[in-house]
Amino acid sequence: MPVGVLFAIGAYSIYSGGDAIIKGFGTTLSVFEIGFFVALFSLLPALFAKPKAERWRDAFQLTRPGLVHLRSFSGVMSSLLVTYAFVHIPFAETYSLVFMMPLFITVFSVVLLKESVGLTRWAMLLIGFCGVMLVVRPGFRDLELGHMAALACAVFGAISTTVLRVVAGDEKRVSLIALPALYLIVATGVLMLPGFIMPSPAQFALLALSGSLVGMGHILLIAATRNAPANQVAPIQYIQILWAIGLGSYFYSEHPDALAYVGMAVVTMSGLVNVLLDGARARIAGRYAEYRARQGTSPTDIAEVQGPEI
Repeated sequence: MPVGVLFAIGAYSIYSGGDAIIKGFGTTLSVFEIGFFVALFSLLPALFAKPKAERWRDAFQLTRPGLVHLRSFSGVMSSLLVTYAFVHIPFAETYSLVFMMPLFITVFSVVLLKESVGLTRWAMLLIGFCGVMLVVRPGFRDLELGHMAALACAVFGAISTTVLRVVAGDEKRVSLIALPALYLIVATGVLMLPGFIMPSPAQFALLALSGSLVGMGHILLIAATRNAPANQVAPIQYIQILWAIGLGSYFYSEHPDALAYVGMAVVTMSGLVNVLLDGARARIAGRYAEYRARQGTSPTDIAEVQGPEI
């Protein structure tokens, strides 16, 4: 097994552990207070992720400031919304709704980035949506604000990812790491003040642990992407649904019914197929480019570089 895949397993497992701790706070602390301390402590491990060639003081030297600030804002919103969802609805249901993010990313990529998407991918995304409906079952039971929060988190997460695709090649990594964290700390720090409750020593320790786990997960995910292709790393994120089932059952007595298990399996299957399609397309594009290079010709259209639509 590639070492990058092992890093990815560790990263997404650690993320799930940090999320499970957040859920344990319930309503004893505000969402803003939880978000503030988790973001603050997540910076400690993230400090080691800075590239040696970059300096933290250069974080505000931006090439496309509007888009970077948009990504930072969407990151704040997705973080607050998912924290609210973790606290108010079952763990596995939160993950299932958040995993609708690929659907929104695809829509944004078509509408905003003018990318073309094959019918197979649209079909898999539709199947994934049906899986989420099996888990949540709107119309057959009352939906809570937590469900809406998790869905909105998927939308804002998709915005953040789409913007990152646009600016990643132009901005320094310190900018992409530091600014979203700074946005989150400042926003949650201000919003938590009116209802601030001093955490107990035990709560403070758990907040520190959760934030540190998030930061460690970030470092491991960076290591994973450096040591394995994206199409091998991306499928590992669906291990979080398994962690959600196990942790939710063991710590919070959350036991999904049979139909919910079917829905989660459908969500996972559709996501994995989409990732595998991406990997197949990348391999075809690479081989096609090699073929054109051997023929001594250069492609005249970007579609030729990308390879056929799958």
